Amino acid sequence: MRTLIAIPVHNEQKYVNQVLDEVLKYHLDTLVIDDGSTDKTPGILARRTDITCLRHPVNKGYGQSLIDAFVYASANGYDWVITMDCDEQHEPRMIPEFMKYIETDQWDIISGSRYLQSRNDDDLPPGDRRMVNACITATLNDTFKWNLTDAFCGFKAHRVSAMDKLQLHESGYAFPLQLWPEAYKKELRITEIPVRLIYNDPNRSFGAVLDQTNVRLRHYLDVLSRELNQHITSDCEKVKAARTA
Repeated sequence: MRTLIAIPVHNEQKYVNQVLDEVLKYHLDTLVIDDGSTDKTPGILARRTDITCLRHPVNKGYGQSLIDAFVYASANGYDWVITMDCDEQHEPRMIPEFMKYIETDQWDIISGSRYLQSRNDDDLPPGDRRMVNACITATLNDTFKWNLTDAFCGFKAHRVSAMDKLQLHESGYAFPLQLWPEAYKKELRITEIPVRLIYNDPNRSFGAVLDQTNVRLRHYLDVLSRELNQHITSDCEKVKAARTA
């Protein structure tokens, strides 16, 4: 199966070269989505000939970078996309583990989880981020009768044909709150695998008001509520159409 590594970046001049060097030890087919970086990142990427790069002229958001990666993968005949971040919080050495799960051909989303198994070398997550993650993960589990342990880990493998079925347009950090309901609606097969919990920079910003914990949590819940209401409306319309057919 053709697999693409997709890495969204935004102002990652500190990490981008060493992350890419490490990724390429495990997988050569790598796409970087530069989401409107204003530091030295664009120049660093332009000097590399061992990757493919898509560039947003302005910052469009983390979710849009992932959506663009899925579109690129679909248009270029890939079967899977493994997404990972560029801040050294996802270990490239885990790529072969994702590939093992891909090769079983049992799943549509293989999601890394930092909380599935505790490790002695795990970092301590910032309290507000752990609280938001735990709240959203519990809400998803209650809603969909799942057993997720980490709703927000960006280290994932996605079956491209499955992603093609989803209606994805949430451009920001609330992207998972659209992905999960869409995955449920399309009955995608989901599993988690343990990845190390790493926080190199616990003070990284979500941007503007989303750095306020209560605002960020409310935003995530609002997006989830919007998606659930859309699905309920869609299901009702299908029932009405079937009754009048």
